[in-house]
This record gives sequence, C-alpha cells and structure tokens, in this order.
Amino acid sequence: MKFCSRCGGGIVRALPPNDTRHRHVCAACGAVHYENPRVVAGCIPEWNGRVLLCRRAIEPRAGLWNLPAGFMETGETVAETAVRETGEEANARVELLGLYSIMTLPHISQVYFMFRARLLDGEFSAGHETEEARLFEPDGIPWDQLAFPTVHHTLRFFVDDRTAGVYRFRIGDIVREGEGYGYRPGRDAGSGP
Repeated sequence: MKFCSRCGGGIVRALPPNDTRHRHVCAACGAVHYENPRVVAGCIPEWNGRVLLCRRAIEPRAGLWNLPAGFMETGETVAETAVRETGEEANARVELLGLYSIMTLPHISQVYFMFRARLLDGEFSAGHETEEARLFEPDGIPWDQLAFPTVHHTLRFFVDDRTAGVYRFRIGDIVREGEGYGYRPGRDAGSGP
C-alpha cells in the first residue's frame, strides 16, 4: 500500500497509539489501514461413499485436484460461500452437514473453513474454473496431485475419520516446514456421527 484511500496521502509503516503492531498509516491524515486475513470456504462433497474433486483450470496450481472452495464475498456467510463455490466449480448442489475444519495459513494470511457435505442429486460437471470434476473412492484419491496442503490435510483427516466411523471437528495451522508444509493441530473439538 502506497497511498491512503481516504485522502490520497503517502503511507508509512508506524505503530499507532494504543496498538501493538506496526500498521499502514497515512502520513497526511493519520488514517490507519488494517490488513486482515482473507477467508476461504469450501466443502467435501460426497455421493454414495465417493468424494467430489475438481481439477483446477486456473492458477495457482492449474491441473491439480482440489476440493470446491474459494474466497468469501462481502455479504456472505462461510456456509453460503461453500455452497456457492461448489456450484461455480462443479455445477453441483450440496447440503452442508456441518463444519469440519478450520485451518489458518499465517504465511499467506488466509483462514479456511471446510464443511462436510452431500451432493443433493449426484449431478455435477466442470465449472468455468475447472478442467474436470470427478468422484473418487477414498482409496483412489490422487494424493500426489492435490493442489494445496489444506486439501491434503482435510482429506487425510476425512478418510481417517470415515474409517473410524466418527467425524471430529479440527482446528489447526498449515505451517512451512523446510521445503513443504505441515499441519500443526490446535484444539480439536467434539465429534459427530
């Protein structure tokens, strides 16, 4: 950020009074411009024991598989975002079954909300940001072709929980570990059918 959206003045990094972090502050009018994480929401759509994945047609990570998910729009809830993104990416209608995980990615300032879901009618096809949409058996998930660490960890938890017969809500962080990314658990809470 270089210029103030309020008055057009130049921006400096400074510690505002009564704050604990350096912020973008307008040198002319003193307006503080906060930077906050972006919210991503999506779901794990199921149909007859299989999981719907979408092969990305856009960057980043074009050509790799992803759960239907995307950035929250102004005026939406995270649940509405998950349903909308599934419609856009897979032309599919879903019923959300509950929040499954929250993962923060501090290195890119994002927070992911992933829901368990079921396809309402088994109908789906590639959306405008998707090369292909396909149902996968849990043992056929293309683990080495998943687009993002959040998807990898979410699906690992999902497959493990499904095998155990109990779906646990998870909270954690995706953190850089050497050349890759790992999952650091927060407080996992609750269980459900």
